[in-house]
Amino acid sequence: MASAKDQSNATAKANEKFSKETYSTWYEQMLLMRRFEEKCGQLYGQQKIRGFCHLYIGQEACVAGAVSALKRGDKYITAYRDHAHPLALGSDPKKIMAELYGKATGISKGNGGSMHMFDKENHFYGGHGIVGGQVPLGAGIAFADMYKGNDNLCVTYMGDGAVRQGAFHEALNMAMTMKIPVIFVIENNGYAMGTSVSRTSNMTNLSQLGEAYDMPNESVDAMLPEEVHGAVERAAKRARAGEGPSLLEFRTYRYKGHSMSDPAKYRTKEEVAEYRAKDPVEHVKNILLNEGWATEEELKELDKKIKAEVLECVKFAEESPFPTADQALQNVYAEDYEIMQD
Repeated sequence: MASAKDQSNATAKANEKFSKETYSTWYEQMLLMRRFEEKCGQLYGQQKIRGFCHLYIGQEACVAGAVSALKRGDKYITAYRDHAHPLALGSDPKKIMAELYGKATGISKGNGGSMHMFDKENHFYGGHGIVGGQVPLGAGIAFADMYKGNDNLCVTYMGDGAVRQGAFHEALNMAMTMKIPVIFVIENNGYAMGTSVSRTSNMTNLSQLGEAYDMPNESVDAMLPEEVHGAVERAAKRARAGEGPSLLEFRTYRYKGHSMSDPAKYRTKEEVAEYRAKDPVEHVKNILLNEGWATEEELKELDKKIKAEVLECVKFAEESPFPTADQALQNVYAEDYEIMQD
């Protein structure tokens, strides 16, 4: 008897709205995220990566589908589960790995580590360790573009736990009042650390929180990049037309614990298996195969190539120097902060 995963994969069909090129891009992006994060988990176990480390395994479609729906110049900001976002935006994966190692060649020069990635060149504004702290910042970034008179927007990601913060509600109220072009995205993976949404909220359909501010809102099956793309595309159209913000709830799932120190004993094996049957990487892979857009051999070669690329990232990180003591005094004030200078 076929497993649920086999049955799901066998029926995977392409959405006619999306081309072979789009599915191929999604697959390559998500596979890089997956292999990169798997390697990070191994390196953390070897104590090569220290401190906190939050993996994105299972949530890859939340980023891939959004990036394909937006344009160059749009901004992105998120919380501390932040390795995958810059990967999809084109940041150098070697620099991301070096940052995880705390090396001077890292994307934040070794100052940020796992939770504080930053890449202005690719419009990625963090990586923020304070729960919900990035939500008003995202609204502010979008306001800056509105003030400048361009049609760029900011996608502001957060976890489901962040909606308990007052800053979330303040940002939504201000954004809707001023019609700021920001897309608020709740990556609802079911758990705020180890506590389920149903235990912390009377309202489990978190997209409806936007109703309090008369904000357009939508709940999205974020295991599917097609659904993510469509929702973000609709929200972006409203934002660029001057209609203001949207609140999107991406219903997704993380296969690992909240962080590497979390054994995730609060979940059943059956629950994890249910979501693995809807794995976003496997979903896109099987569309490529079923549509005849790629062969098993071609996808195996791609996987091999990406694994080799990740190993190159590790080599680069291990051979890179740590920051020197005097670098601790650099980039402290805005006038000396190279990342912020135009």
